[in-house]
Amino acid sequence: MEHYLDNAATTRVCSAAVEAAVAAMTTEYGNPSSRHLAGSRAEGALKAHRAVIAKALGAKAEEIVFTSCGTESDNWAIHAAVELNRRRGKHIITTAIEHDAVLEPCRRLEREGYEVTYLKPDRMGNITVEQVADALREDTVLVSMMLVNNELGTILPVKEVSGLLKEKKSAALLHCDAVQGFLKVPFTVGELGADFVAVSGHKVHAPKGIGALYIKNGIRMPAMIYGGHQEGGLRSGTEPTAQIAAFAAAVEESAACFARERTYLEQLKKYAAEALTGQVEGLELVGDGKAPHILPVTLPGYKSEVVVRFLSDRGIFVSSGSACHKGKPSHVFAALNLPKKQLDGVLRISFCAQNTKEDVDALVLALKQAREQLFTSLS
Repeated sequence: MEHYLDNAATTRVCSAAVEAAVAAMTTEYGNPSSRHLAGSRAEGALKAHRAVIAKALGAKAEEIVFTSCGTESDNWAIHAAVELNRRRGKHIITTAIEHDAVLEPCRRLEREGYEVTYLKPDRMGNITVEQVADALREDTVLVSMMLVNNELGTILPVKEVSGLLKEKKSAALLHCDAVQGFLKVPFTVGELGADFVAVSGHKVHAPKGIGALYIKNGIRMPAMIYGGHQEGGLRSGTEPTAQIAAFAAAVEESAACFARERTYLEQLKKYAAEALTGQVEGLELVGDGKAPHILPVTLPGYKSEVVVRFLSDRGIFVSSGSACHKGKPSHVFAALNLPKKQLDGVLRISFCAQNTKEDVDALVLALKQAREQLFTSLS
């Protein structure tokens, strides 16, 4: 039996999403841009799917543009923001614990002459609005801050930062990577106050290869792809209707049971934290993340990659950080300035509503075996 506890990396596609994708590929397969009945049906379905995503975000349908993933949404928003504010300055504020989908574009912009301030978290993984206030300048053109950290589960003060920018009458645009927050913690784009909000399908039981970017009404967004004028002329190319249909179906299903699933995840996370710290000698919790689905821990003295493989051989799947690191040390955990033994032994456990206490119990047992069978590191 397998125990999948790496839901922050990706989630299993739900049956509603599978059925919606199959229908879009086999019955409603017209091109939404075609001017005949099959095309009109596809266009109507596309509008309905866009409305589902918009409703879940508390946005207007015309504020939602479909993309291929959260990474694309983040990249587009960051480059668009600096382009829109190119005459106002060349200073960007972000955090040292952002996903690489934010950090890499910022590093590229640094090479092009921009100055980037990377806010450091405290030992619990928290970033404060006061840090943003101290970093804010007249020439700040963009603040990029994620809603939920994908490795720590910490919730960042995006709403408060939006209020700060308004209070200071700053021209800086606000971008929020909400990939790990979407349908995990309660929010609307109106509450966040961000100009751009990125979300992704495969974190909420939709297929990989589909995401969306919320673009606040009134922003004159530069196009990403030119050609056929799809997505309001911002991202041309025939829409991936099957992925979009699946995304909408998964979002609709998750939104309908959001409160119940959030409570369940909170309880499961608490059970896991108590079982792991109580039964696995030496195991420690990392950070102070409040998101209900992410639980980072460390087994000091043991190499996380070795432990991950040990667990995998027993059908238990966790990670040592973001899947995008591919075995490289996590910049997120490194930013906490943990002692080396703690840093080397970090594991990220992440849940979905399909997980059970039995999954947790299997993990606890396997980690106890790992302590007994694996050699500790000399570092």
